[in-house]
Amino acid sequence: MEPSAISLTELLAARDNRAARQRELLAAWPERTLLSLTVVLPGAVKRDERSLRVGEAGVAAVRETLQPLYEEIRDLGTGFEAFFIVAADRLAAKRRACRIEDTHPWGRLMDIDVLEAGGDETVHPISRTAVGLPERRCLLCDRPARECMRARTHSPEALQAALDAILSK
Repeated sequence: MEPSAISLTELLAARDNRAARQRELLAAWPERTLLSLTVVLPGAVKRDERSLRVGEAGVAAVRETLQPLYEEIRDLGTGFEAFFIVAADRLAAKRRACRIEDTHPWGRLMDIDVLEAGGDETVHPISRTAVGLPERRCLLCDRPARECMRARTHSPEALQAALDAILSK
């Protein structure tokens, strides 16, 4: 498999497609809980051997921890993603998803969202703070990860070194 960089247009289209599928799944399973797993890789390459390994490890962890009633796994050029329908209530599922993210050796590279439908045809993730946990921290410093990502605080080389260190575990 030859990894290739994706454009911002491709990334945004994948995000829109993922949100559309999430809306469909929430509508089809209104009494159940929806989880969405994506792999967090800094940089423009979102699908390579590493992302597949992390994605497969995430799927295995979700299966073991939450025993999905339904799952859908997508290996796309824009990145690995998976959807799960589980019987646990949303807050319990969020606590378990955070436990995977916080304790799995590669959990820092997994984004496991627990989703709920908004009244305006949107999908909203339940925050870590809703279950009493702090926001995720940056791979390189103690600031919230979201801040560093938006401001591009760290160099691609530093992020790659952090990624390599996590994957060596």
